[in-house]
Amino acid sequence: MADADSGQISRQEIEAVVETRHELGPSYEAEIVDSFAERIEQAIETRAGTQLARAQTDRSEAGQRQKQQFVLGIVSLGTGIPITAIAAAITDLPGLAVAWLGIVGVNVAHALQGRKQR
Repeated sequence: MADADSGQISRQEIEAVVETRHELGPSYEAEIVDSFAERIEQAIETRAGTQLARAQTDRSEAGQRQKQQFVLGIVSLGTGIPITAIAAAITDLPGLAVAWLGIVGVNVAHALQGRKQR
């Protein structure tokens, strides 16, 4: 029998169809071929459906990651303004550099994490 979960047709199933054809003779050949063709079509539909579902899930996850990255960028800019003012007022250029390196580091880490999950 065809494995409904994987869309596979086993070698034993093919051999059984050929043996059935030999046993029943040419008078049943059309019915045997039609039955086997139907199982092949079902296996193809199952496999195609699985691949389509996987592709849709992948696209959905990619879109979600892009949205998260965009939101993180906006939040980083929003928080970067007061952090810049505070760091520049207290420690001048070194504090400003450390603050922005931290913001950039968070964004880069998030982007790299999204690539590893693919």
